[in-house]
Amino acid sequence: MLHYQLLILSVSLKDRAYFCQPNKNSKNPFQPMKKIITLLALIVISTLADAQITWNMTMNVAGSSFGNMHPRIVTNAAGDPLILWNHSMNAMFSRWNGTGFTAPVALNPAPLMIAGASWMGPDIAAKGDTVYVVFKQMPEADTSSHIYLIRSFDGGISFSTPFQVDNIGDSISRFPTLTIDDEGHPIVAFMKFDNTFMDSRWVLTRSNDFGSTFITDFKASGLNGSMEICDCCPGAIANSGDTVIVLYRDNNNNIRDMWGGVSVDNGNSISSGLAVDQNNWQIFSCTSSGADGVIAGDSLHAVYMSGANGDTRVYYSVTALSSTGSTGNEITGSLPGLNVQNYPRMASDEAAIGIAWKQNVSGNDQAVLKFTNNIASGFPLSYDTVGMSGVENVDLAIDNGNIFVVWEDNNSGTVKYRSGTYSIFTGIGGEIKNQVSVTSTITNNLLEIKGSPLNAQLSVSDALGRIVIKKILKQDYNQVGLQQLQNGIYFLSIENENQQFLTTKIIKY
Repeated sequence: MLHYQLLILSVSLKDRAYFCQPNKNSKNPFQPMKKIITLLALIVISTLADAQITWNMTMNVAGSSFGNMHPRIVTNAAGDPLILWNHSMNAMFSRWNGTGFTAPVALNPAPLMIAGASWMGPDIAAKGDTVYVVFKQMPEADTSSHIYLIRSFDGGISFSTPFQVDNIGDSISRFPTLTIDDEGHPIVAFMKFDNTFMDSRWVLTRSNDFGSTFITDFKASGLNGSMEICDCCPGAIANSGDTVIVLYRDNNNNIRDMWGGVSVDNGNSISSGLAVDQNNWQIFSCTSSGADGVIAGDSLHAVYMSGANGDTRVYYSVTALSSTGSTGNEITGSLPGLNVQNYPRMASDEAAIGIAWKQNVSGNDQAVLKFTNNIASGFPLSYDTVGMSGVENVDLAIDNGNIFVVWEDNNSGTVKYRSGTYSIFTGIGGEIKNQVSVTSTITNNLLEIKGSPLNAQLSVSDALGRIVIKKILKQDYNQVGLQQLQNGIYFLSIENENQQFLTTKIIKY
């Protein structure tokens, strides 16, 4: 490893940075290697963008011999999709390499076997090229079986050995889910029981050293006075800045609605609860289906399944973080031939939000997606049918004008994948937000520029104002070599003749 760092400090409109400090004396290849700063620049235009998705052909991620249960998808710093699923008690992983998906590998080292099914399994989160995966060791109902995390700092090319997440003593854990804070540290929620599989509750823990160790977990459920949760329903985490929300299905005397445990100190404590679901669905058995959500502005946007009206339907709700009230409705309402809807998932990127779920229409199990490129305008009435039949479970990711959908396909026995493109929303009163991210890659001595306007000019100047690097950015993703620069302070700018998009200070030492 080269013995220097690139420290990028934003002096622009908005920064949202995480700093992964490498140990220069360590030979551990899994030390953090990325620092990301995301900045919002304003560009003046005259028209609004069209949210319609242009879809590519469906493809298999791998052959059926690699299984297909409960796929999950995220993207790395280059915008390439990373896919995780479970098969024969293994956490299977594949990534896009520019032309196709790599041969799947099992991320859990033998003989460590992991819990998984069509409706639950390992989870994955990514921020830039920092990637975390969590999974539960088998057998689940054993106090010596733990939750483990593995990590990658090169965008999913290589992964670490497992780190234990839970410190549960004589308790039992299951259903881990995770997110990543702005500094690149993992935050993990999981379900916890006593050693007789009673006293069910959701707990939260976090790491402050990129997953090497975790703080003692603390309770994240029971915020409405209920004594237990729905113990067969997986959960999810939504986060933005210092706000972290653990989404789970409650069990308050068999009223099994969705709740959120809210942290306002970046996952160090739970301060309040949100009643995400107002349906008051009373059922005397577990539904094995949880919630998902994203935070946009000052509101939590959530999706979940409920049978409160007598039918199994997906609901979408918006809950203001400043209050406890929420508004929620069936996401589609009545449709000809609609039987059931289930397993909804959400993803977002700036103003764009997508919701994917499974539904059965006239006997066909479909993968469908509802999408808006500007959540301030709400969702359209229409949706796209991405997979026509054989669908069991679905997930999605959104990244800079691209949308990716994966699903468990029972017809072929494979993980199906489909990608599409959409127009990034570019207008609020004639002004648009264009996301420009700058990444320093320590080992490769590169700047990686993502999301820049085409034909914008990048320049790097030294402390005396002399331009030392100049380049026209011909595409959305660009690499700029820094090998020729001496240690010191430099200033990077991206602009065209009418508008400056980004100004950033770089310290190389």
